[in-house]
Amino acid sequence: MKNLKDILYKVALDSIIGSSEVAISKIEFDSRKVQENDVFVALKGTLVDGHDYIERAIKLQAKVIVCEVLPEVKHSEVTYVQVSDANSALAIMASNYFKNPSANLQLIGVTGTNGKTTIASLLYQQFKNAGYKVGLLSTVKIMVDEVEYKATHTTPDSLTINHYLQLMNDEGVEFCFMEVSSHGIHQKRTAGLEFRGGIFTNLSHDHLDYHETFAEYRDVKKLFFDELPKTAFALTNIDDKNGEIMLQNTKAKKVSYALKSYADYRAQILENQFSGLLLKVNDNELWTKLIGSFNAYNLLAIFATGELLGLETNENLRLISLLENVSGRFEYIVSKEEKITAIIDYAHTPDALKNVLETINDIRTGNEQLFTVVGCGGDRDKTKRPKMANIASVLSTTAIFTSDNPRTEDPDVIIAEMESGVTPENYKKTISINNRKQAIKTACQMASTNDIILIAGKGHETYQEVNGVRSDFDDLKTVKELLIKLNK
Repeated sequence: MKNLKDILYKVALDSIIGSSEVAISKIEFDSRKVQENDVFVALKGTLVDGHDYIERAIKLQAKVIVCEVLPEVKHSEVTYVQVSDANSALAIMASNYFKNPSANLQLIGVTGTNGKTTIASLLYQQFKNAGYKVGLLSTVKIMVDEVEYKATHTTPDSLTINHYLQLMNDEGVEFCFMEVSSHGIHQKRTAGLEFRGGIFTNLSHDHLDYHETFAEYRDVKKLFFDELPKTAFALTNIDDKNGEIMLQNTKAKKVSYALKSYADYRAQILENQFSGLLLKVNDNELWTKLIGSFNAYNLLAIFATGELLGLETNENLRLISLLENVSGRFEYIVSKEEKITAIIDYAHTPDALKNVLETINDIRTGNEQLFTVVGCGGDRDKTKRPKMANIASVLSTTAIFTSDNPRTEDPDVIIAEMESGVTPENYKKTISINNRKQAIKTACQMASTNDIILIAGKGHETYQEVNGVRSDFDDLKTVKELLIKLNK
Protein backbone atom coordinates (compact mmCIF):
# COMPACT_ATOMS: atom_id res chain seq x y z
CA MET A 1 0.00 0.00 0.00
CA LYS A 2 1.15 3.57 -0.74
CA ASN A 3 0.32 6.86 0.94
CA LEU A 4 -1.81 9.18 -1.22
CA LYS A 5 0.11 12.23 -0.02
CA ASP A 6 3.35 10.74 -1.36
CA ILE A 7 1.71 9.84 -4.67
CA LEU A 8 0.51 13.45 -5.12
CA TYR A 9 4.01 14.92 -4.65
CA LYS A 10 4.64 17.62 -7.30
CA VAL A 11 1.11 17.27 -8.75
CA ALA A 12 -0.52 20.67 -9.40
CA LEU A 13 -3.66 20.47 -7.23
CA ASP A 14 -6.75 22.67 -7.43
CA SER A 15 -8.46 21.21 -4.37
CA ILE A 16 -8.81 18.11 -2.17
CA ILE A 17 -12.05 17.01 -0.57
CA GLY A 18 -11.31 14.39 2.08
CA SER A 19 -8.05 13.15 3.57
CA SER A 20 -4.74 12.97 1.72
CA GLU A 21 -3.43 10.58 4.41
CA VAL A 22 -5.03 7.59 2.71
CA ALA A 23 -3.44 4.20 1.99
CA ILE A 24 -4.00 3.29 -1.64
CA SER A 25 -3.35 0.10 -3.55
CA LYS A 26 -2.68 1.18 -7.13
CA ILE A 27 -3.54 3.79 -9.79
CA GLU A 28 -5.96 3.14 -12.65
CA PHE A 29 -7.39 5.24 -15.47
CA ASP A 30 -9.55 2.43 -16.87
CA SER A 31 -12.59 2.10 -14.59
CA ARG A 32 -12.98 -1.58 -15.55
CA LYS A 33 -9.69 -2.40 -13.83
CA VAL A 34 -10.45 -0.61 -10.56
CA GLN A 35 -10.28 -2.64 -7.35
CA GLU A 36 -10.61 -1.93 -3.64
CA ASN A 37 -8.51 1.02 -2.37
CA ASP A 38 -7.41 2.12 -5.86
CA VAL A 39 -7.02 5.65 -7.21
CA PHE A 40 -9.14 6.26 -10.30
CA VAL A 41 -7.92 9.05 -12.59
CA ALA A 42 -10.66 10.39 -14.90
CA LEU A 43 -9.09 11.29 -18.24
CA LYS A 44 -10.85 13.16 -21.03
CA GLY A 45 -10.02 11.13 -24.15
CA THR A 46 -10.86 11.75 -27.80
CA LEU A 47 -13.68 9.18 -27.71
CA VAL A 48 -14.39 8.54 -24.01
CA ASP A 49 -14.53 10.85 -20.97
CA GLY A 50 -13.38 9.16 -17.78
CA HIS A 51 -15.60 11.51 -15.75
CA ASP A 52 -18.57 9.47 -16.98
CA TYR A 53 -17.18 6.42 -15.15
CA ILE A 54 -16.47 7.92 -11.72
CA GLU A 55 -19.54 6.29 -10.16
CA ARG A 56 -18.60 2.91 -11.65
CA ALA A 57 -15.11 3.22 -10.13
CA ILE A 58 -16.59 4.05 -6.72
CA LYS A 59 -18.90 1.02 -6.91
CA LEU A 60 -15.75 -1.05 -7.49
CA GLN A 61 -14.45 0.48 -4.21
CA ALA A 62 -12.05 3.12 -5.52
CA LYS A 63 -10.74 5.07 -2.50
CA VAL A 64 -9.63 8.20 -4.39
CA ILE A 65 -10.95 10.00 -7.47
CA VAL A 66 -8.66 12.34 -9.40
CA CYS A 67 -10.57 14.50 -11.87
CA GLU A 68 -10.72 17.86 -13.61
CA VAL A 69 -14.43 18.39 -12.87
CA LEU A 70 -15.80 17.37 -9.47
CA PRO A 71 -18.98 15.27 -9.59
CA GLU A 72 -22.16 16.75 -8.12
CA VAL A 73 -22.72 13.71 -5.92
CA LYS A 74 -19.87 13.00 -3.53
CA HIS A 75 -19.34 10.04 -1.20
CA SER A 76 -18.04 10.67 2.30
CA GLU A 77 -15.74 7.65 2.24
CA VAL A 78 -14.02 8.82 -0.97
CA THR A 79 -11.25 11.43 -1.35
CA TYR A 80 -11.70 13.71 -4.36
CA VAL A 81 -8.65 15.39 -5.87
CA GLN A 82 -9.33 18.14 -8.40
CA VAL A 83 -6.62 19.01 -10.93
CA SER A 84 -6.56 21.21 -14.03
CA ASP A 85 -4.72 18.59 -16.16
CA ALA A 86 -5.52 14.96 -15.36
CA ASN A 87 -3.07 13.57 -17.97
CA SER A 88 -0.17 15.43 -16.40
CA ALA A 89 -1.33 14.47 -12.90
CA LEU A 90 -1.49 10.79 -13.89
CA ALA A 91 2.06 10.87 -15.29
CA ILE A 92 3.54 12.51 -12.19
CA MET A 93 1.56 10.20 -9.89
CA ALA A 94 2.79 7.19 -11.88
CA SER A 95 6.37 8.33 -11.45
CA ASN A 96 5.89 8.81 -7.70
CA TYR A 97 4.10 5.46 -7.32
CA PHE A 98 6.98 3.58 -8.95
CA LYS A 99 9.59 5.57 -6.94
CA ASN A 100 10.71 7.88 -9.76
CA PRO A 101 12.55 5.15 -11.73
CA SER A 102 13.71 7.45 -14.56
CA ALA A 103 15.99 9.29 -12.10
CA ASN A 104 18.07 6.12 -11.76
CA LEU A 105 18.60 5.75 -15.52
CA GLN A 106 20.30 7.55 -18.35
CA LEU A 107 16.98 7.98 -20.19
CA ILE A 108 17.20 9.20 -23.80
CA GLY A 109 14.07 10.18 -25.76
CA VAL A 110 13.96 9.99 -29.56
CA THR A 111 11.31 12.02 -31.39
CA GLY A 112 10.54 13.02 -34.98
CA THR A 113 8.46 11.65 -37.86
CA ASN A 114 10.83 9.01 -39.23
CA GLY A 115 13.77 7.15 -37.70
CA LYS A 116 12.61 6.93 -34.07
CA THR A 117 12.41 3.14 -33.96
CA THR A 118 15.68 2.64 -35.83
CA ILE A 119 17.67 5.05 -33.67
CA ALA A 120 16.27 3.83 -30.35
CA SER A 121 16.66 0.16 -31.31
CA LEU A 122 20.20 0.56 -32.64
CA LEU A 123 21.26 2.55 -29.55
CA TYR A 124 19.97 -0.37 -27.49
CA GLN A 125 22.11 -2.74 -29.61
CA GLN A 126 25.14 -0.46 -29.42
CA PHE A 127 25.17 -0.10 -25.64
CA LYS A 128 24.42 -3.81 -25.15
CA ASN A 129 27.44 -4.56 -27.32
CA ALA A 130 29.45 -2.13 -25.18
CA GLY A 131 28.72 -4.32 -22.16
CA TYR A 132 26.01 -2.29 -20.43
CA LYS A 133 22.61 -3.34 -19.15
CA VAL A 134 20.16 -1.49 -21.41
CA GLY A 135 16.44 -0.84 -21.72
CA LEU A 136 14.31 -0.08 -24.79
CA LEU A 137 10.79 1.35 -25.17
CA SER A 138 9.92 1.20 -28.88
CA THR A 139 7.19 0.61 -31.44
CA VAL A 140 8.59 -2.86 -32.16
CA LYS A 141 9.24 -4.15 -28.64
CA ILE A 142 10.10 -3.32 -25.04
CA MET A 143 13.37 -4.68 -23.65
CA VAL A 144 14.36 -4.84 -20.00
CA ASP A 145 17.99 -5.79 -20.53
CA GLU A 146 17.65 -9.33 -21.97
CA VAL A 147 13.90 -9.78 -21.35
CA GLU A 148 11.51 -8.88 -24.19
CA TYR A 149 7.93 -7.64 -23.77
CA LYS A 150 5.32 -6.91 -26.42
CA ALA A 151 4.85 -3.27 -27.41
CA THR A 152 1.33 -1.93 -28.00
CA HIS A 153 2.01 1.80 -28.58
CA THR A 154 4.95 3.89 -29.78
CA THR A 155 4.84 5.70 -26.43
CA PRO A 156 2.86 3.68 -23.85
CA ASP A 157 0.66 5.25 -21.17
CA SER A 158 2.52 6.75 -18.20
CA LEU A 159 1.69 3.88 -15.83
CA THR A 160 3.12 1.35 -18.29
CA ILE A 161 6.22 3.47 -18.93
CA ASN A 162 7.04 3.78 -15.25
CA HIS A 163 6.27 0.11 -14.60
CA TYR A 164 8.89 -0.93 -17.15
CA LEU A 165 11.36 1.70 -15.94
CA GLN A 166 11.00 0.26 -12.43
CA LEU A 167 11.69 -3.23 -13.81
CA MET A 168 14.81 -1.75 -15.42
CA ASN A 169 15.87 -0.35 -12.03
CA ASP A 170 15.37 -3.79 -10.49
CA GLU A 171 17.60 -5.35 -13.17
CA GLY A 172 20.36 -2.75 -12.76
CA VAL A 173 19.80 -1.19 -16.21
CA GLU A 174 21.98 1.91 -16.77
CA PHE A 175 20.75 3.28 -20.12
CA CYS A 176 17.25 3.36 -21.59
CA PHE A 177 16.34 4.49 -25.11
CA MET A 178 12.74 5.49 -25.67
CA GLU A 179 10.63 6.53 -28.65
CA VAL A 180 8.64 9.66 -27.87
CA SER A 181 5.62 10.17 -30.15
CA SER A 182 3.68 13.38 -30.69
CA HIS A 183 0.61 11.65 -29.19
CA GLY A 184 2.66 10.77 -26.11
CA ILE A 185 3.90 14.34 -25.68
CA HIS A 186 0.47 15.89 -26.28
CA GLN A 187 -1.20 13.52 -23.81
CA LYS A 188 1.53 14.23 -21.19
CA ARG A 189 2.56 10.56 -20.99
CA THR A 190 6.20 11.62 -20.52
CA ALA A 191 5.50 14.23 -17.81
CA GLY A 192 7.41 13.49 -14.62
CA LEU A 193 10.18 11.58 -16.42
CA GLU A 194 13.78 12.73 -16.01
CA PHE A 195 15.51 12.68 -19.40
CA ARG A 196 19.30 12.71 -19.84
CA GLY A 197 18.93 13.63 -23.50
CA GLY A 198 16.61 14.14 -26.44
CA ILE A 199 17.14 13.40 -30.15
CA PHE A 200 15.21 15.06 -33.01
CA THR A 201 15.29 13.14 -36.30
CA ASN A 202 13.13 15.05 -38.82
CA LEU A 203 9.61 16.32 -39.34
CA SER A 204 7.34 15.56 -42.29
CA HIS A 205 3.70 14.90 -43.14
CA ASP A 206 2.07 12.59 -40.57
CA HIS A 207 -0.63 12.40 -37.88
CA LEU A 208 -2.71 15.25 -39.29
CA ASP A 209 -5.76 13.19 -38.36
CA TYR A 210 -4.82 13.90 -34.72
CA HIS A 211 -3.07 17.27 -34.94
CA GLU A 212 -5.15 19.84 -36.80
CA THR A 213 -2.20 21.48 -38.58
CA PHE A 214 1.43 20.76 -39.36
CA ALA A 215 2.41 23.74 -37.17
CA GLU A 216 0.60 22.15 -34.21
CA TYR A 217 2.33 18.81 -34.89
CA ARG A 218 5.71 20.61 -34.95
CA ASP A 219 5.01 22.61 -31.79
CA VAL A 220 3.99 19.48 -29.86
CA LYS A 221 7.34 17.89 -30.77
CA LYS A 222 9.07 21.11 -29.65
CA LEU A 223 7.45 20.84 -26.19
CA PHE A 224 9.60 17.80 -25.50
CA PHE A 225 12.78 19.85 -25.97
CA ASP A 226 11.36 22.88 -24.14
CA GLU A 227 10.98 20.71 -21.04
CA LEU A 228 14.44 19.12 -21.05
CA PRO A 229 16.55 20.18 -18.02
CA LYS A 230 19.94 21.93 -18.08
CA THR A 231 21.62 18.63 -17.24
CA ALA A 232 20.38 17.03 -20.49
CA PHE A 233 21.48 17.35 -24.12
CA ALA A 234 19.26 18.24 -27.08
CA LEU A 235 20.62 16.64 -30.27
CA THR A 236 18.93 17.81 -33.46
CA ASN A 237 19.17 17.23 -37.20
CA ILE A 238 19.72 20.72 -38.61
CA ASP A 239 19.43 19.57 -42.23
CA ASP A 240 15.72 19.55 -41.38
CA LYS A 241 14.40 23.12 -41.31
CA ASN A 242 12.54 22.33 -38.09
CA GLY A 243 15.73 21.23 -36.34
CA GLU A 244 16.67 24.73 -35.18
CA ILE A 245 13.09 25.36 -34.01
CA MET A 246 13.35 22.41 -31.61
CA LEU A 247 16.29 24.14 -29.88
CA GLN A 248 14.80 27.63 -29.55
CA ASN A 249 13.64 27.45 -25.93
CA THR A 250 15.45 24.42 -24.56
CA LYS A 251 17.55 24.70 -21.41
CA ALA A 252 19.51 21.59 -22.43
CA LYS A 253 22.94 21.55 -24.04
CA LYS A 254 22.40 22.22 -27.78
CA VAL A 255 24.10 19.77 -30.16
CA SER A 256 23.59 19.34 -33.92
CA TYR A 257 24.17 16.73 -36.61
CA ALA A 258 23.88 16.95 -40.40
CA LEU A 259 24.96 15.58 -43.76
CA LYS A 260 24.51 18.82 -45.70
CA SER A 261 25.03 21.63 -43.18
CA TYR A 262 27.77 22.69 -40.80
CA ALA A 263 27.12 20.88 -37.52
CA ASP A 264 28.82 19.49 -34.41
CA TYR A 265 28.58 16.00 -35.92
CA ARG A 266 28.89 15.63 -39.69
CA ALA A 267 28.88 12.71 -42.12
CA GLN A 268 29.51 12.15 -45.80
CA ILE A 269 28.31 9.14 -47.79
CA LEU A 270 31.30 7.62 -49.64
CA GLU A 271 29.56 4.45 -50.87
CA ASN A 272 25.91 3.33 -50.84
CA GLN A 273 25.03 -0.19 -51.97
CA PHE A 274 22.89 -3.16 -50.91
CA SER A 275 25.81 -4.57 -48.93
CA GLY A 276 25.99 -1.42 -46.79
CA LEU A 277 27.20 2.15 -46.40
CA LEU A 278 30.70 3.61 -46.28
CA LEU A 279 30.58 6.85 -44.31
CA LYS A 280 33.02 9.53 -43.31
CA VAL A 281 31.95 10.59 -39.80
CA ASN A 282 33.80 13.58 -38.32
CA ASP A 283 36.89 12.61 -40.37
CA ASN A 284 36.62 8.90 -39.45
CA GLU A 285 35.70 6.26 -42.04
CA LEU A 286 32.97 3.83 -41.02
CA TRP A 287 31.53 0.78 -42.79
CA THR A 288 28.03 -0.29 -41.74
CA LYS A 289 25.59 -2.99 -42.83
CA LEU A 290 22.76 -0.45 -42.96
CA ILE A 291 21.71 1.13 -46.25
CA GLY A 292 20.62 4.54 -47.55
CA SER A 293 20.97 8.23 -46.80
CA PHE A 294 18.17 8.07 -44.21
CA ASN A 295 20.26 5.52 -42.31
CA ALA A 296 23.30 7.77 -42.65
CA TYR A 297 21.34 10.32 -40.60
CA ASN A 298 20.27 7.65 -38.12
CA LEU A 299 23.83 6.38 -37.67
CA LEU A 300 25.18 9.91 -37.26
CA ALA A 301 22.65 10.53 -34.49
CA ILE A 302 23.74 7.25 -32.87
CA PHE A 303 27.44 8.20 -33.14
CA ALA A 304 26.74 11.62 -31.57
CA THR A 305 24.68 10.08 -28.76
CA GLY A 306 27.40 7.53 -28.05
CA GLU A 307 29.98 10.29 -27.63
CA LEU A 308 27.63 12.43 -25.53
CA LEU A 309 27.08 9.44 -23.23
CA GLY A 310 30.79 8.83 -22.84
CA LEU A 311 31.80 6.21 -25.41
CA GLU A 312 35.36 6.62 -26.70
CA THR A 313 35.46 7.53 -30.42
CA ASN A 314 37.16 4.41 -31.81
CA GLU A 315 35.04 2.12 -29.64
CA ASN A 316 31.93 4.04 -30.70
CA LEU A 317 32.79 3.52 -34.39
CA ARG A 318 33.58 -0.15 -33.85
CA LEU A 319 30.25 -0.74 -32.12
CA ILE A 320 28.32 1.03 -34.89
CA SER A 321 29.99 -1.20 -37.51
CA LEU A 322 28.49 -4.22 -35.69
CA LEU A 323 24.89 -2.97 -35.75
CA GLU A 324 22.26 -5.18 -37.37
CA ASN A 325 19.19 -3.87 -39.17
CA VAL A 326 15.99 -3.36 -37.19
CA SER A 327 13.04 -5.64 -37.93
CA GLY A 328 10.90 -4.24 -40.75
CA ARG A 329 13.28 -1.36 -41.52
CA PHE A 330 14.84 -1.87 -44.96
CA GLU A 331 14.90 -5.59 -44.23
CA TYR A 332 15.56 -7.57 -47.40
CA ILE A 333 15.98 -11.03 -48.86
CA VAL A 334 17.34 -12.18 -52.24
CA SER A 335 15.80 -15.18 -54.02
CA LYS A 336 18.32 -17.92 -54.86
CA GLU A 337 17.39 -18.59 -58.48
CA GLU A 338 16.24 -15.29 -59.98
CA LYS A 339 18.23 -13.01 -57.62
CA ILE A 340 15.10 -10.94 -57.04
CA THR A 341 15.57 -8.56 -54.09
CA ALA A 342 12.50 -8.09 -51.86
CA ILE A 343 12.66 -5.23 -49.37
CA ILE A 344 10.30 -4.83 -46.39
CA ASP A 345 10.04 -1.36 -44.90
CA TYR A 346 7.72 0.35 -42.41
CA ALA A 347 7.60 3.50 -44.58
CA HIS A 348 4.07 4.79 -43.96
CA THR A 349 4.55 8.53 -44.53
CA PRO A 350 5.24 10.34 -47.83
CA ASP A 351 8.73 11.37 -46.72
CA ALA A 352 9.69 7.88 -45.50
CA LEU A 353 8.45 6.26 -48.73
CA LYS A 354 10.34 8.82 -50.81
CA ASN A 355 13.55 8.21 -48.84
CA VAL A 356 13.36 4.44 -49.29
CA LEU A 357 12.57 4.63 -53.01
CA GLU A 358 15.31 7.18 -53.65
CA THR A 359 17.78 4.96 -51.80
CA ILE A 360 16.81 1.97 -53.97
CA ASN A 361 17.07 4.06 -57.14
CA ASP A 362 20.51 5.32 -56.10
CA ILE A 363 21.71 1.72 -55.81
CA ARG A 364 20.02 0.43 -58.99
CA THR A 365 22.18 0.12 -62.08
CA GLY A 366 19.21 1.13 -64.23
CA ASN A 367 18.46 -2.25 -65.80
CA GLU A 368 16.41 -3.65 -62.90
CA GLN A 369 12.70 -3.02 -62.59
CA LEU A 370 11.36 -1.70 -59.29
CA PHE A 371 7.91 -2.89 -58.13
CA THR A 372 6.44 -1.06 -55.14
CA VAL A 373 3.57 -2.58 -53.14
CA VAL A 374 2.05 0.09 -50.90
CA GLY A 375 -1.18 0.88 -49.08
CA CYS A 376 -2.43 3.43 -46.54
CA GLY A 377 -3.98 2.66 -43.16
CA GLY A 378 -7.65 3.28 -42.44
CA ASP A 379 -8.91 5.70 -39.75
CA ARG A 380 -5.69 7.69 -40.07
CA ASP A 381 -4.52 10.84 -41.86
CA LYS A 382 -6.29 10.80 -45.24
CA THR A 383 -4.33 13.71 -46.72
CA LYS A 384 -1.17 11.66 -47.15
CA ARG A 385 -2.84 8.97 -49.31
CA PRO A 386 -2.64 10.74 -52.71
CA LYS A 387 0.87 11.99 -51.89
CA MET A 388 2.17 8.50 -51.16
CA ALA A 389 0.59 7.09 -54.31
CA ASN A 390 2.13 9.86 -56.41
CA ILE A 391 5.59 9.22 -54.94
CA ALA A 392 5.29 5.47 -55.55
CA SER A 393 4.16 5.96 -59.16
CA VAL A 394 6.91 8.47 -59.96
CA LEU A 395 9.81 6.56 -58.38
CA SER A 396 8.85 2.97 -59.34
CA THR A 397 8.66 0.99 -62.56
CA THR A 398 5.27 -0.26 -61.34
CA ALA A 399 3.32 0.78 -58.24
CA ILE A 400 0.77 -1.67 -56.85
CA PHE A 401 -1.78 -0.06 -54.53
CA THR A 402 -3.29 -2.36 -51.92
CA SER A 403 -4.67 -2.63 -48.38
CA ASP A 404 -2.58 -1.77 -45.34
CA ASN A 405 -4.66 -1.93 -42.14
CA PRO A 406 -8.05 -0.69 -43.39
CA ARG A 407 -9.47 -0.82 -39.84
CA THR A 408 -13.09 0.44 -40.08
CA GLU A 409 -12.75 1.99 -43.55
CA ASP A 410 -13.60 0.44 -46.93
CA PRO A 411 -10.22 -0.55 -48.44
CA ASP A 412 -11.49 0.24 -51.95
CA VAL A 413 -12.26 3.80 -50.88
CA ILE A 414 -8.75 4.17 -49.42
CA ILE A 415 -7.21 2.89 -52.67
CA ALA A 416 -9.39 5.27 -54.71
CA GLU A 417 -8.14 8.18 -52.60
CA MET A 418 -4.59 7.03 -53.28
CA GLU A 419 -5.24 6.80 -57.03
CA SER A 420 -6.45 10.42 -57.07
CA GLY A 421 -2.86 11.55 -56.49
CA VAL A 422 -1.43 9.81 -59.57
CA THR A 423 -0.77 12.11 -62.55
CA PRO A 424 -2.02 11.01 -66.01
CA GLU A 425 1.45 10.22 -67.36
CA ASN A 426 2.10 7.79 -64.49
CA TYR A 427 -1.32 6.14 -64.30
CA LYS A 428 -0.33 3.35 -66.67
CA LYS A 429 2.46 2.44 -64.21
CA THR A 430 -0.05 1.61 -61.47
CA ILE A 431 -2.17 -1.42 -60.53
CA SER A 432 -4.73 -1.61 -57.74
CA ILE A 433 -5.28 -4.93 -55.95
CA ASN A 434 -7.36 -4.91 -52.78
CA ASN A 435 -5.99 -8.17 -51.32
CA ARG A 436 -2.50 -7.55 -49.89
CA LYS A 437 -1.26 -11.11 -50.39
CA GLN A 438 -2.45 -11.07 -53.99
CA ALA A 439 -0.73 -7.71 -54.52
CA ILE A 440 2.57 -9.11 -53.23
CA LYS A 441 2.09 -12.24 -55.36
CA THR A 442 1.51 -10.10 -58.46
CA ALA A 443 4.75 -8.19 -57.81
CA CYS A 444 6.61 -11.50 -57.46
CA GLN A 445 5.09 -12.81 -60.71
CA MET A 446 5.96 -9.64 -62.62
CA ALA A 447 9.54 -9.50 -61.35
CA SER A 448 12.33 -11.21 -63.27
CA THR A 449 16.06 -11.73 -62.75
CA ASN A 450 17.74 -8.99 -60.61
CA ASP A 451 14.52 -6.98 -60.22
CA ILE A 452 13.58 -5.30 -56.93
CA ILE A 453 10.32 -5.46 -54.97
CA LEU A 454 9.57 -2.96 -52.20
CA ILE A 455 6.73 -3.85 -49.82
CA ALA A 456 6.04 -0.72 -47.80
CA GLY A 457 3.85 0.39 -44.92
CA LYS A 458 3.70 -2.44 -42.38
CA GLY A 459 7.31 -3.43 -41.76
CA HIS A 460 7.56 -5.40 -38.50
CA GLU A 461 3.77 -5.79 -38.09
CA THR A 462 2.53 -9.38 -38.17
CA TYR A 463 -1.18 -8.69 -38.54
CA GLN A 464 -3.79 -7.14 -40.81
CA GLU A 465 -6.56 -5.20 -39.04
CA VAL A 466 -10.03 -5.16 -40.63
CA ASN A 467 -13.11 -3.93 -38.73
CA GLY A 468 -11.47 -4.35 -35.35
CA VAL A 469 -10.28 -7.89 -36.05
CA ARG A 470 -6.58 -8.65 -36.37
CA SER A 471 -5.60 -11.64 -38.49
CA ASP A 472 -2.10 -13.02 -39.03
CA PHE A 473 -0.23 -11.34 -41.87
CA ASP A 474 3.53 -10.88 -42.16
CA ASP A 475 4.94 -9.11 -45.25
CA LEU A 476 8.38 -10.71 -44.93
CA LYS A 477 7.04 -14.23 -44.36
CA THR A 478 4.57 -13.82 -47.24
CA VAL A 479 7.10 -12.67 -49.81
CA LYS A 480 9.58 -15.38 -48.76
CA GLU A 481 6.98 -18.08 -49.31
CA LEU A 482 5.82 -16.63 -52.62
CA LEU A 483 9.32 -16.24 -54.05
CA ILE A 484 10.20 -19.82 -53.07
CA LYS A 485 7.04 -21.17 -54.73
CA LEU A 486 7.42 -19.09 -57.86
CA ASN A 487 11.08 -20.05 -58.26
CA LYS A 488 10.36 -23.79 -58.15
